[in-house]
Amino acid sequence: MSQRLPLFNFKLERIKTLHYTWFAFFVTFLIWFAHVALMPTIKDYFLLTDGQVKAILMLNVALTIPARLLIGAMVDKYGPKRSYSALLFISGFLCFIFAFAQTFQMLAIGRFLIGFVGAGFVVGIRLISEWFPAKEVGAAEGIYGGWGNFGAAVASMAMPLLALMFGGDEGWRYAIATTGVIAIVYSVIFYRGVSDTPKGATYFKPKKSGGLEVSSKSDFYFYAAVILPVYLTLFLLVWRLSPAGLKLLSESQATIAYIVVALLTVYQYIKIWSVNKHLFDKSRPVMSAEYGYQFKQVAILSIAYMACFGSELAVVSMLPQYFITNYGISHTLAGLTAGCFAVMNLFARPGGGFMSDAIGRRKVLMIALAGQTIGYVLMSQMTKLPLIGAIMIVLATSIFVQSACGAVYSLVPLIQRRMTGQIAGTAGAYGNVGGVFFLTVFSMISPTGFFIMLAAFAAIAFVSAFFLSEPQGHMIEMHEDGTIERIAIS
Repeated sequence: MSQRLPLFNFKLERIKTLHYTWFAFFVTFLIWFAHVALMPTIKDYFLLTDGQVKAILMLNVALTIPARLLIGAMVDKYGPKRSYSALLFISGFLCFIFAFAQTFQMLAIGRFLIGFVGAGFVVGIRLISEWFPAKEVGAAEGIYGGWGNFGAAVASMAMPLLALMFGGDEGWRYAIATTGVIAIVYSVIFYRGVSDTPKGATYFKPKKSGGLEVSSKSDFYFYAAVILPVYLTLFLLVWRLSPAGLKLLSESQATIAYIVVALLTVYQYIKIWSVNKHLFDKSRPVMSAEYGYQFKQVAILSIAYMACFGSELAVVSMLPQYFITNYGISHTLAGLTAGCFAVMNLFARPGGGFMSDAIGRRKVLMIALAGQTIGYVLMSQMTKLPLIGAIMIVLATSIFVQSACGAVYSLVPLIQRRMTGQIAGTAGAYGNVGGVFFLTVFSMISPTGFFIMLAAFAAIAFVSAFFLSEPQGHMIEMHEDGTIERIAIS
């Protein structure tokens, strides 16, 4: 049974850890989206074309997709304390590349590299799972994700004001650089303030890193199929930037980019084989079913996160222009109206996690996905309504979308403790895959068709959730000396 978290009882170590961690995530989103509200200024400063602006926005999420897989493996191997601190420290300096760029090429490189910071989300999922029991983990993960996500909204509101405070034509540079300084300073604060586990607890690690351990040959093939869309999305991004798309890469540059993505793909599959080749060794004993897990859990949660968080990324990106075009409102009002979709993260994502703890994780996920499906169908008809009616539909849909995100990550930590980072990274990568895929499709169809497509994908995720198994009993982990530890998950 879920219980209310004593959120402001700072005498409890797990509560202090939660606050340290959600703020680390908040800082990563502050850096990641610091440029969005300043893009009109940056566009005028560098005399960018509309195509170049679109390229900057696409490059901002490109590296995040493989980085979430990489960071997932890193946190499982090295622990969240070192991983999050290193990510914040490095990202702070990467931020300076964009802030002080003198050419479009350096802007593009800086924005591509800063996509690395978007992988920070994965680290906190593992850290929170170490500190909170199953009866609280959904609510704790929801607060972590929801409050941290709010960094993007704060960036949208604060960056223009900060640039005005610095003043002059270069004010936008110092505003963005300030977020880098915050990340570097907080990396030290975070490192000094948290521990990987409560005192006396064991931090379980996978025996091999670079790919998820799976429990059977069939799961190996399933895993190989599930990981493929992650890299196909990177090929899609290159295509969008190539002469066939936005024409921002030359033929030779696009070819090099395709080769790099192909090499990354091959490397990933080599690591997956390296971790799991023992499954094909008949001389080795088969892993106990109790010690393993069902990979379908990871696949279903990845599809669900693509449907909810992936659609959120896409909708937040297109909604301002949608309101401007269909309702003739100002850019400022359109931004505020569309921002309502993201602001609900503060309440609905923790609510989804809390309800998952209270009444059942699979049940809440399915309710949220069903509501999301209906919501997007209604959003496809918004032009028939007055502005206030459209806003109400957007808010209602957002509640279900954010609740689904909270429900997904109430389940992720309960699948296999030693690989929580990698599982979170896989689902998280699918969220970004969804954002890229949905926005690419949006560029080819009408807004009405776009919302119908989102509804259809949410319906697919809803049907998939029927096959999700509610975690019950205990997770089994093994100490280095071979002794077994049972971790309660219900």
